[in-house]
Amino acid sequence: MIRVCFHGAESTGKSVLARTLSEELGVPWVREYGREYCEAHGIDLTMADLLAIAAGQEAAMRAACAQRPPLVLLDTDPLMTAAWAEMLFGEVPEALLGYPKAERYLLFAPDVPWRADGTRFFGAAETRARFAEIAEAMLVRAGVPYARVAGGWLEREAAVRAELARL
Repeated sequence: MIRVCFHGAESTGKSVLARTLSEELGVPWVREYGREYCEAHGIDLTMADLLAIAAGQEAAMRAACAQRPPLVLLDTDPLMTAAWAEMLFGEVPEALLGYPKAERYLLFAPDVPWRADGTRFFGAAETRARFAEIAEAMLVRAGVPYARVAGGWLEREAAVRAELARL
């Protein structure tokens, strides 16, 4: 089983592409638990909220992997929650770094238009760029394999399809 995690700043096409490819390929897609959490509890997040989000994301991932499908697409994982912790609070609890890691990460660049949806935080160019840097730093810190995904919507889709084909 190969878990591929879509990682990176907000509003870069991760959820849309994960859903599309999941349906097309007939493989599980683990949605972004943090979005559901924020829709239910609001966006005034504490570190305790981030720890709860990471635990919820991991539980959803375990459930999707229970039947051992050949491929699982992760809209995000606790490593991205670690990036949120760094961005929001300037620190990363070790608990967020201790979760199992995906076999491959795809780092989505913030080079497409940002869209507000009520749960997104970092739309300004400077904060969006900083968040993208922190997201990549978490991948480096964790020592996980990753590939970059950038360009317009069609280029992103082609890059992800090519990466999945290699796997």
